[in-house]
Amino acid sequence: MDMDIVIPAFATYILAAVHVCGLIAALHAIFTVRTSQGALAWAISLFFMPYLTLLPYLIFGRSGFDAYVEARREADAEMHAAMSKLNWRPWVEEAVSASELPVYQQLRALPRLGDMPCLANNHVALLINGEATFAAIFKALASAKQVILIQFFIVKDDDLGRRLRDILLERAAAGVSVYFLYDGIGSHSLPRRYVESLRDGGVQMHAFPTGGGILNRFQLNFRNHRKIVVIDGEHGFIGGHNVGDEYLGKRPPLSPWRDTHIEISGPVVACLQESFAEDWFWSTRQLPRLLLADVFSSDGVTCKLITSGPADAQETCSLMFVEAVQAANERIWITSPYFVPDESLVAALRLAVIRGVDVRILIPSRPDHRTVFAASNLYAFDAVRAGVRVFRYQPGFIHQKVMLIDDFASAVGSANLDNRSFRLNFEITLLTIDKAFAAEVEKMLLEDFSQSIEIHNADRRRVHRLRKLGMRIARLLSPIL
Repeated sequence: MDMDIVIPAFATYILAAVHVCGLIAALHAIFTVRTSQGALAWAISLFFMPYLTLLPYLIFGRSGFDAYVEARREADAEMHAAMSKLNWRPWVEEAVSASELPVYQQLRALPRLGDMPCLANNHVALLINGEATFAAIFKALASAKQVILIQFFIVKDDDLGRRLRDILLERAAAGVSVYFLYDGIGSHSLPRRYVESLRDGGVQMHAFPTGGGILNRFQLNFRNHRKIVVIDGEHGFIGGHNVGDEYLGKRPPLSPWRDTHIEISGPVVACLQESFAEDWFWSTRQLPRLLLADVFSSDGVTCKLITSGPADAQETCSLMFVEAVQAANERIWITSPYFVPDESLVAALRLAVIRGVDVRILIPSRPDHRTVFAASNLYAFDAVRAGVRVFRYQPGFIHQKVMLIDDFASAVGSANLDNRSFRLNFEITLLTIDKAFAAEVEKMLLEDFSQSIEIHNADRRRVHRLRKLGMRIARLLSPIL
C-alpha cells in the first residue's frame, strides 16, 4: 500500500476525531458553563477551532470538581460513623446560643452559608504578620500531645520550611500523629527530599491532587488554597500565610510582607478538623485521627467557618463576599492582594455606596503576578468611579484577606477577591461575630489605611494608553486568573 495514501487517510481520521470531541465539548459547555457569555464563547471556539481550544477547555473550562463531591460524601459518612458515639450536646448548645444573637439576624444569610453551623463560645486572637503567626504556630505545635493536622497551599524548603519540618519530626518522634497536606501545584517546587525526610520520620505527608478519573486529571486549574493547623483538636490557626521566608518579609522586592492569621480555640475547631478531613480523604481515601473536646468555655465569641470550593453545589465564596457587602449598614472594609470581582460583587459594591455604606478596598501597590495586577488596576479604577474608596498599601506587599462588617463582624481567611477564589480554589474563612474583636480588626485596618495612598479618578487619566490596553487585555483573562 502506498504510504502517501495511508498517512493522509490516518490524518483525516485524527482530524475527524478532534472535531467530534470538539462538538461533544461544545455541547458540554452549553449545559455546564456558568454564564451564557462564557458558554457561547467556549461553544463557538470548540466547534470551529477544536485543535486550539479542546485542551484549554479541559483545563480551564470546567467549574465543577465532580470526583471530589463523591469523595466528600464518603468522608462525611465515615466521620459521622466514627463520631456517632461522641457527646454532641455541647455543639448543639453552642449552635443554639449563636442563633439567638440579635446580630445573627442582621447578617442575614451569611451565618447560614455553607454546611457548618455558627457556634458560640470560641476564643480568637489576631496574629499580625509572619513573625507573630509562626511564633504562635510553632509554640502550639511544640505542645502537641496527640494529633497535628497541618495544611498549606505553598510549602518551601527554605529556613522557615525547615523549621517547620524539624518541629514536626520532633513531635512525630514523641509519638504524636502528624498529618501534613500540601497543594501539589502551589508547592510544585518543593523538593522530593523534603517530603521523604518527613515521611521517613513518621509524618504522614501527601499532596492534594487534582487527579481521580480521566477528566479530573485535566483539572489542574483547581487548587487547594486553604491554610489550616489544628493541634490536639483544641487549638487551630487559619489565615493568609503560607510556609516560606517571603511570608516573614525576607524576600525583596515584596518585603515587608503584610499578612494576617488568626488563632482559634473552642467548638469551631471541630469544623476546622472536618474541612481538613475531607481534603485528606480525597488525597488518601483514609480519615486522619480526629479529636473533639467535650468541655468548652462558658464565654467567648461566636464564629462560623465557611469552606468553599469547586465541589460546592453553589458558588459559596462568591456568595460570601456578596452577602457580606449586602449585610453592611454602615461600612464594609475589604483587603485582598487581588481585586478581580465578578459582576454580582461589582453590583453589590455599587448598591452599598448608594445606600451610604462606607465601602473601602485595600490592595497592593506592587505586583507579585503582573497579569492579575494589571486586571486589578482596571477594576480598581472602575470601582473608584462608582464611589468605592480604593487604597494602595505602600510599605510592601499586602497579602491578607480580611473583611470588616459594621462594628460587630469580621472575617479572616484564605479567599481573595478574584474569580480563582470565587470558583476555582478550595478556600476557608472564619467569620467572627463580636464587637470587641471587630474593634481589634478595625484598629489593625486603620493602621494599614494610614500607610496607604487612596486612588482618585484623576489617577486614571494619567495612565498611558498602552498600559490601559494591557489592563483591558488582562481583564479578558480574569475568569482564569
